[in-house]
Amino acid sequence: MKILLISMPSIHILRWMENLQDSDFELYWFDVLGRGKLETFDSVKQFVGWKKRKTPYIKGEFFLSKNYPNLYEKILPYLEVTANEALEKIILEIKPDVIHSFEMHSSSYPILKTMKKFPKAKWLYSCWGSDIFYFMNFKAYNYKIRNVLKRVDFLHTDCKRDFDLAVQLNFSGKFLGVIPGGTGYKMQEVETLKLPVSERKIILVKGYEHHLGRGLNIVKALQSIETQIQGYQVVVFGSHSKVKEYIKNNQLNFSSFDRHELSHSELIELMGKSLIYIGNSISDGMPNTLLEAILMGAFPIQSNPGGVTEEVISNNENGFLIQNPESIEEIKENILKAISNLNLLENASLKNQQIANERLDYFENKLKVVQMYKTIMK
Repeated sequence: MKILLISMPSIHILRWMENLQDSDFELYWFDVLGRGKLETFDSVKQFVGWKKRKTPYIKGEFFLSKNYPNLYEKILPYLEVTANEALEKIILEIKPDVIHSFEMHSSSYPILKTMKKFPKAKWLYSCWGSDIFYFMNFKAYNYKIRNVLKRVDFLHTDCKRDFDLAVQLNFSGKFLGVIPGGTGYKMQEVETLKLPVSERKIILVKGYEHHLGRGLNIVKALQSIETQIQGYQVVVFGSHSKVKEYIKNNQLNFSSFDRHELSHSELIELMGKSLIYIGNSISDGMPNTLLEAILMGAFPIQSNPGGVTEEVISNNENGFLIQNPESIEEIKENILKAISNLNLLENASLKNQQIANERLDYFENKLKVVQMYKTIMK
């Protein structure tokens, strides 16, 4: 079976490919954003370096792309080779059995024109993050989502919520189930990285602060209870500049790492030493960092946009749900409640270990991923 994977370069696509390394599938990867080669195993044939100009750069292009994106999108095929044109050549060259695109707006909509040219080509789309939940609320994006879902044959999601939304937005193909975007984790390998709950003294914070992330509200909540958390080390990872600047300007005794300072393995190790993990956003799919907190025994306090977090977290049992991501007060109360009830955190760790065993095992999810492709070819 020839599988053509289409995505931006990311840790997620690398981890997905790892599941297929020992399969008998022929794997191809199309670098849809033209960013360059992936550091992955040699048997994956990569289509990179396709993005070429048709005309010399014209003054004002950047301004046009930022201020009038829809107009720029129409002009772009006259200026440079597009993802649609590059993909058409790839399909004719390798004749893939399955075309699998990851993420909607950078990896799926940009290839829709070509996918319509090849109506019999089997198209699997993986919905991750805020692909549908957030962007469906904007007219232009809603239109794009509906058009992609109308053409897509197969759907995989990282949460049940997004399958329900996809059905509302034109998807009538076959649903292949819920598998986490990061697929799974090697349980025995990470077990040695876990401290007993009673020995953990780190409060771990996801520091995303952008149009969706609300990490700054967590930092402000912790700032307001500095005296109550004196015995804990606050570590903020994935910090955007606003968060780093706030910590510095307010002289907070918090450790802060930007989005590229910690490797994935270093973050997992940090999770295993953390008593509490806090993530907060106004929109998301099933956050991989939430699943990693569950896996590593850190008590999760997580926002619940669209009800997705409650698919794995029962409030006041194996974690706390942040109902209003804009409420610093609610986040503060959840933190205080967590650090004052070590017994709850001990019990939550046991429940979350069971959830991890049931949902996050690398070898179980690897079988599911391989079976997903086999189902398409039946």
